[in-house]
Order: sequence, then structure tokens, then C-alpha cells
Amino acid sequence: MGLVKYNNLSISSIDDVSKIDGAMTLIKTVTVSDDSTISFVNGASDVVLDSTYPIYLFKFINVNPVSGASSPTFGFNGSDDTSSHSYNITKTSTFFAAYHKEDGTNQSLFYNTSFDLAQATGVQRIQSGDGNVDADASGSGELWLFNPSSTTYVKHFMSSFSNCDSDPSNAQYRVAGYFNTTAAITALQFTYSNGNIDSGTIKLYGVKDS
Repeated sequence: MGLVKYNNLSISSIDDVSKIDGAMTLIKTVTVSDDSTISFVNGASDVVLDSTYPIYLFKFINVNPVSGASSPTFGFNGSDDTSSHSYNITKTSTFFAAYHKEDGTNQSLFYNTSFDLAQATGVQRIQSGDGNVDADASGSGELWLFNPSSTTYVKHFMSSFSNCDSDPSNAQYRVAGYFNTTAAITALQFTYSNGNIDSGTIKLYGVKDS
């Protein structure tokens, strides 16, 4: 089996993107404006999500829910060609969160069993709590997807997301898991649990091998 290297440095964690040193290629930028869902589908609207790159990276910049939504949480789901992009691939995942209120009265670090998945087909949340719908509030982060075109292995993902929750507070979320399928993942879709995505930017990058 071949070993993929990135400028002689391995990516050992989600925080090591700086080691890639120019290996990232911007594929697509989507500016959100009151959309119920944002989908990245291989071969549509200049999106590449196939064997061209072994790793894909989504970046979320100042994403926020529409005003009036009830406890919105941001998440994603995946699809393959055989399901006609129905976004219901079975997933297993873990979900950790760190939390600190603006006034310093409460803080915690915990495993959130409400947002992990065990062989489930629903949306994988990468942010819990209750999304802040204030005008100055938003969330930003990233999602890595590994070797989505493989027809041999399950497809691993991991995310890091920082959000201004409604307390107000800062919450940092870490999620990791896999799509439990050997079919190629060819599309990802992003959505809030309640209400539209009011605004923000989502960028898709491909990460080259050496």
C-alpha cells in the first residue's frame, strides 16, 4: 500500500493544516443568503469531489442561522451516486464540546451523547447548543473528508467548529466519525436543524498528495 506524504510532514491532527504548505487547491466558494441547504455535488457547478484529491476540506466562515429559528444546530450529511443524492448515508461518530459563558459564570468540557451517531442515517451535527440568532453572532470552522472516492474503505471525517451560542457563550465542538459505506461519497449537504442558513461563506478545498 502506498504512503501519501505532504511535504515530508504528516497531518497528525485537525490543527496541522499549516504543514501542508501550498498543497491546498480552492475548488468552490459559496456565499450563503437565506438558503435552506447548501450542497456540494461532484460534477455540478464546478464542484470536484472524486478521486482527484485524497483529502477534501470544507471551511465555514461566519455562518449563522436565520432570525427566529428555534435552537438551530449546524450539520451535514453525505450521499453517493447510487442513492440519487438522498443524503442518508449511515454514519457512526463521536461529539465533544467545550463551553464558556461570556460573563465567566459557567464553563465545561463534555462528551455530548445527544449529537453522536451509532449507525444512523440522519444529519451529523457539528455544532450543538442553541445557535445564536443575534445580528453579531456566527460560527466558523472546518470539516475534513478523507478519500471519499474509495470503494474499499469507510470514509472518515472530522470537524472543528467554534460558535457564539445564545447564552451568550463560546462553544468549541470537535466531531469525528465515518460514513459506513464502501460506495464513493460524491456529495455533501449542509443545513441547520431549524430555519435557513441566513448568511456566511463555505469554501471547498482539495488537498494534493506529494
